[in-house]
Amino acid sequence: MHVRMLGGGLAAACLVSLSLTGGQAAATAHPSAAAPLAARVLTYDAGGSAEFRSAVDRGAAIWNESVDAVELRPATAGQRANIRVLADNGWPRALPTTLGNGTVYIGRQAVNQGYDTVRISAHELGHILGLPDRKPGPCSSLMSGSSAGTACANPYPNAAEKAEVEGNFGDALVGRAPAARAEVIVD
Repeated sequence: MHVRMLGGGLAAACLVSLSLTGGQAAATAHPSAAAPLAARVLTYDAGGSAEFRSAVDRGAAIWNESVDAVELRPATAGQRANIRVLADNGWPRALPTTLGNGTVYIGRQAVNQGYDTVRISAHELGHILGLPDRKPGPCSSLMSGSSAGTACANPYPNAAEKAEVEGNFGDALVGRAPAARAEVIVD
């Protein structure tokens, strides 16, 4: 996970408020100006993901490496998770309830057809983070999903997908709650 530093805008604002007495200029930064801003933490429960557990953990780690505004962490014992991840025999899908909350199914049907499990996990977590499918699309687009073909094993979001998640959760960095939305996304 990356840590964002707040400073540029506040520092500039402080420089504008210069002391005009005595011909000296002084600028001070707000005490929180250099403090790291915390990402919104979302927990996930992969206890029902069966043989896909390591792929789910890797998919979450990829999102943590890719964006600053949100961090995916495994839920601790007894903790209610934002995201439930389950394995089933159907096609992979995500059922978001609100932004950052919902259920992901890692469907064995796609795995049996040759699709990469880490890509599936990262893609479905992308839906929970507010991203839609972008089909058809190239392998370089995580959200192109199955339209990129079974040879595509790219589990990383592209720059536009990263920016969209940052925008979805960026309000969390300044303390505002993100908008809620509910949808079912079947890949």
